[in-house]
Amino acid sequence: MAQHQFQTEVNQLLHLIIHSLYSNREIFLRELVSNASDALDKLKYLTVADDAYKSISLDPRIDISFHKDSEHPASSTLTIADNGIGMNEADLAESLGTIARSGTRAFLEKLTEDAKKDSNLIGQFGVGFYSAFMAADKIEVISRKAGEETSWKWSSDGKDGYDIEKLEGPAARANQGSTVILSLTEEGAEFANRWSIEDIIKRYSNHVAFPIYLTYDENEYDDKGKVKSTKTKTDRINSGTAIWRRSKSELKEEDYNEFYKQLGHDSDEPLFYVHTKAEGTLEYSTLFYIPRKAPFDMYNVDYKPGVKLYVKRVFITDDDKELMPTWLRFVRGVIDSEDLPLNVSREILQQNKVLLNIKNASVKKLLAEFKTLADNAASGSDEVKQKWETFIKEFNRPLKEGLYQDYGSREALLELVRFKSSAVEGWTSLADYSSRMKGDQKSIYYITGGDEHTLRSSPLLEAYKAKDIEVLIMDDEIDDIVIPSVGRYKKPGEDSKEYEIKAVNRSGADEELGEKKDKAAEKEIKPVIEKIKKALGERVKDVKLSRRLHDSPSCIVADENDPTLQMAQMLKAMGQAPMDDIKPILEVNGEHPIVAALKDVEDEARIADVAGVLLDQALLVEGIKIKDPADFVKRLNRLLAK
Repeated sequence: MAQHQFQTEVNQLLHLIIHSLYSNREIFLRELVSNASDALDKLKYLTVADDAYKSISLDPRIDISFHKDSEHPASSTLTIADNGIGMNEADLAESLGTIARSGTRAFLEKLTEDAKKDSNLIGQFGVGFYSAFMAADKIEVISRKAGEETSWKWSSDGKDGYDIEKLEGPAARANQGSTVILSLTEEGAEFANRWSIEDIIKRYSNHVAFPIYLTYDENEYDDKGKVKSTKTKTDRINSGTAIWRRSKSELKEEDYNEFYKQLGHDSDEPLFYVHTKAEGTLEYSTLFYIPRKAPFDMYNVDYKPGVKLYVKRVFITDDDKELMPTWLRFVRGVIDSEDLPLNVSREILQQNKVLLNIKNASVKKLLAEFKTLADNAASGSDEVKQKWETFIKEFNRPLKEGLYQDYGSREALLELVRFKSSAVEGWTSLADYSSRMKGDQKSIYYITGGDEHTLRSSPLLEAYKAKDIEVLIMDDEIDDIVIPSVGRYKKPGEDSKEYEIKAVNRSGADEELGEKKDKAAEKEIKPVIEKIKKALGERVKDVKLSRRLHDSPSCIVADENDPTLQMAQMLKAMGQAPMDDIKPILEVNGEHPIVAALKDVEDEARIADVAGVLLDQALLVEGIKIKDPADFVKRLNRLLAK
């Protein structure tokens, strides 16, 4: 027998599961059944696609049985068995001794005191098996991998580690697959019950594609109510139908919700779903769900895709990121094709034209559903409005990513993405913005940065507010990358011209403000501009007289061909900083007393202090970290002393 220690993160996880109170402990059975279903899916696929497995005779099924000791509840057991792909010694150590997914740490961070009752967290990080310790104080897994002769037993009490041993004789499995035996705790003994198991399976796993059988003892009673005899019965307890293949008219809302909970390992109901059956040139069925909450790994590079691919109801893969565009990675669901060969290689799926056509059609269908929800929210009930608000709150950012990644969907996405605004409360669309534009306004204006409050207070908005020109507030870090790639916007269905989308924190965006330069005043302030420019030297790209400032003495903008400082900071954090540091353009308000007072100052040290403070405060007000805070404080103190 080989003894092993759990990884540190597994120890933390088990401690939290065992010692935390979950309001929905029964989901452990859903997780174990889902694991068994996955094992059957994988073997079913291999028996078709891999010559090494084609000789295996497969009658896929999941069997559940239990033993309940009424006098000693802690001696009760629950067993879940399948005849799927199975595991060998290495698989047991890899799958049950470690948690390879990078989301585990995020999972642990989510399990705060306030989150301990969020049972929907279980299963979303590849940790579904460990949820069994909510009801058991010992688990044994007896498994034999398909195509191999040796059986292995994995066992653990969930405390220090686990044991793996080779099995021979009657203890070994006769065929491939896995048997999970739970030694239930006193509290967990409630699940060693026919009615509890049937109820849980029907609620969570009724639509698992393989038959689930429950073996139990049924008593017969005499006319006095005493047990006359006991016989063992085995009944199928799930429907096992592929819900996505059924007609919408046959299905109820509860059917869709139950299948989603089993598919998405989620205890919440979905926000909404899209069920499609296509016939004609291509035959396929799709059932897509939009979760109420964004997946926890949505922004991880190694996020787990949420869409499974089937061919003629045979599972092919659930780890292919090409089934959906990256920006739709939050979608959960199923694609089932009639036109792909059963032995299609996972490696050639990316180049398959049939799948590409299904993918493109699915994207269009989802975008149409999103647009319908948006339109209904504009004039619908509070419930519909709340649904749309939830959708935007959770998935606005990935939709923006689509603007950058998917040119073919850009027009549709431009009608869906939402932004904050200087003119209205809540979210607004580009279409709504354009409908509020003044007759002589030529462009759509926006400002980017890392904090909404800071952006709303930015000096860059002063002239636009004075002219009653609306500015979109874009505080998402990807806006600086996405929006410049869009460039222009035209409201669909209208013959009006396209509007250029301009950032107010770029040097050329003030041309339409209508502020005519006073040549005499400009000439008078020019020496001051030169003094500031000389004092700042290489710290800035240029110093200019501003047309956009009313109350503030200075602001910074980016040159038309340079990334903004916020974007430069983001690129630097990603290890992709430009070769040279990006230098801002400093704009000063010639009418401000601080700037005007420099006209008669010849003391270069004082000019340097004022110029440095003008630049640093302009950076600070935009939420940008200054390079030398100590120097800024010294300059400020010297000026205050004078």
